[in-house]
Amino acid sequence: MRSSRGALLALVLAVVVAGGVVAWIALTGRPAPKPACTVVMADGSSFDLTVEQARNAATIAAVGRRLGMPDHAVTVALATAIQESRLRNLPGGDRDSAGLFQQRPSQGWGDYEQVTDPVYAATAFYERLRDQPGWADLTVTQAAQLVQRSAFPEAYAQWETEAAATAGALTGAKPGALTCTNLSPGAPEADIVAVARAELGTAVLSGPHPAAEGWAFATWLVANATRFGLDGVTFDGMTWTADSGTWTTTGPRDGVLSLLRAGTG
Repeated sequence: MRSSRGALLALVLAVVVAGGVVAWIALTGRPAPKPACTVVMADGSSFDLTVEQARNAATIAAVGRRLGMPDHAVTVALATAIQESRLRNLPGGDRDSAGLFQQRPSQGWGDYEQVTDPVYAATAFYERLRDQPGWADLTVTQAAQLVQRSAFPEAYAQWETEAAATAGALTGAKPGALTCTNLSPGAPEADIVAVARAELGTAVLSGPHPAAEGWAFATWLVANATRFGLDGVTFDGMTWTADSGTWTTTGPRDGVLSLLRAGTG
């Protein structure tokens, strides 16, 4: 009986979701818009990331910041992850490669569970990068190759522009350069305190922050809005909401960060 009720509930939910999609198509003549995130570049052009990609990029940038790595290192790490996995935490790859950076347990990167943990994988990448003499003076693709030892050493260069723009947005160097749209945050999927401590190195998010730190935290929260059940994020008088999907001026520039949890507004 219990399994029958579960099957019935699943069927009802499927019908409700499908009905909503059909209603949207009937109303607009277009498929329902998918959740997505956008990074705006210096020249005003932009490119899209899936929510999964944005979340993984935010983790990579947050770990780099926690470790005290400069923005160039974050750009190198992001270009590497874009090339290796398209910013997806892949369960496998060439031979025993896995995870965001396609790290190989057989090559001393850690065990399978570790290399498929985005925080561990990003930390391991930065630590190896930091150990390379003169890496900070190298181009993105040269620095990435020192760590990855790829059979295609020039492949990372093609992602430098996107990686640099994403790094700028997520490290706070480019305020408001990352937005996410068509989100429907609900109940939190993860403990924001535990994740913030692991990725950012602190769980003190709400309150006053220096500009770069505040924007780094704010964009990290936007990229993780669905994960943490957030309807809105405000920093320094600018507010992003899940409904609007954009940053707008809502108050004075006070350097204060605040967040609105889903269902509390």
